[in-house]
Amino acid sequence: MVETDAFVAISDPNRRYLLEELRRGPKTVNELASGLPISRPAVSQHLKALLDAQLVSVKSEGTRRIYAVDDSGFFHLNLWLDQFWNE
Repeated sequence: MVETDAFVAISDPNRRYLLEELRRGPKTVNELASGLPISRPAVSQHLKALLDAQLVSVKSEGTRRIYAVDDSGFFHLNLWLDQFWNE
């Protein structure tokens, strides 16, 4: 797996939209794609970038893949950002 920089991953507005939607609760690709003016395969590519950055996780339920926010990825982002406020 090639790890994507989390800041690069969140620089895209479509990915930020996906994260905002997932913050409200786990969703499938189809549920996420319904709110964006891009194709389902494009949504899947954006989700892969977020997965590679460890900002989302995925689990399989039958034939469905359910995506959710991965708290551990945001923990690392927060650690890095907090250094600017703790001095």
